[in-house]
Amino acid sequence: MADTPQFTTVNLLTGFLGSGKTTLLKRMLEDPALSDTAVLINEFGEVGLDHQLVERIDENMVLLQSGCICCTVRGELADALRDLHSRRERGLIPSFSRVVIESTGLADPFPVLSTIKADPVLRHHFRPGNVITTVDAVNGLNQLDTYIESNRQAAIADRLIVTKTDLADVQRTSDLTERLRRINPDAEIVEALNEQFSVASLLDTDAAPRGARVQSATGFYCEDSRELVTAEGKAHSAQFRSFAIAVDDPIDWTGFGIWLTMLLNRHGARVLRVKGILNISGEPRPVAIHGVQHLVHTPVHMEAWASEDRRSHIVFIVDGLDATLLRRSFEAFALAKGTAETPAHPRYSQN
Repeated sequence: MADTPQFTTVNLLTGFLGSGKTTLLKRMLEDPALSDTAVLINEFGEVGLDHQLVERIDENMVLLQSGCICCTVRGELADALRDLHSRRERGLIPSFSRVVIESTGLADPFPVLSTIKADPVLRHHFRPGNVITTVDAVNGLNQLDTYIESNRQAAIADRLIVTKTDLADVQRTSDLTERLRRINPDAEIVEALNEQFSVASLLDTDAAPRGARVQSATGFYCEDSRELVTAEGKAHSAQFRSFAIAVDDPIDWTGFGIWLTMLLNRHGARVLRVKGILNISGEPRPVAIHGVQHLVHTPVHMEAWASEDRRSHIVFIVDGLDATLLRRSFEAFALAKGTAETPAHPRYSQN
């Protein structure tokens, strides 16, 4: 049996109703590179596993020809994860190095992610990985205009997968990509039908911490800020806004930790994402931080700075919080000296 990882990564696959989650999941299950994967889904029938079925372990679990283990979540997610871990430890099922959870189309992603942190058993054996969100190129713009859940799924994602581009014209796909970039300036956006797209590259593992995947000099995919509007160009009713802080001088790590802990303790449900590349006082290498609502991932000491720019850069996506007040509290706790920061860049108009 393969060695059991110290911490098994749990990746979340989400997306609005009809956005292509199940189709993407089937591609994952067929990829040999993901054979050591356990998948938690709502129902086997929705994924169409019959042709891949090797063995039914019990009514809730099957083993596939690819080597993947699929489980139906019939009760609490924590119970399903504990059961998977227990069976692996006892040698009752093949070892697996990662877990993928497919959430329902109307789900807020955060409760799934928080399950690991909240359960005393799970947090010693599992760790949160990437959030992968599918968005339908045909209906995505209308869904983002109409449903708050669709916006939250996009805002919380590490990877945004645009599906059904063969059914949408080029302009509509371009408009959707632009809209997603406004909602989540940090996520990688890829088209599911792109020939270069690899489903295995979506999943986070211990060997590839997200902090090591720097996409620009400051570590972010997109660094400008614009207001969010609907597909018709009108002001959006969502209270989301994105803004960035750039700091010239080194940051006090203790003060920053206290500030971030207090912020998430008070307003965690409204801090959809926070990600930063920090210049910490006394630390020669950059430190990457990443948080989703109340959940903060372990900081990553990166190998080196990507450029001569040694400023700290922090990007926030928040729901209804005042960016000016948040900046002031950051300065009060985390900065030991005077700083130069970027002007406030509200991405979403507040109503």
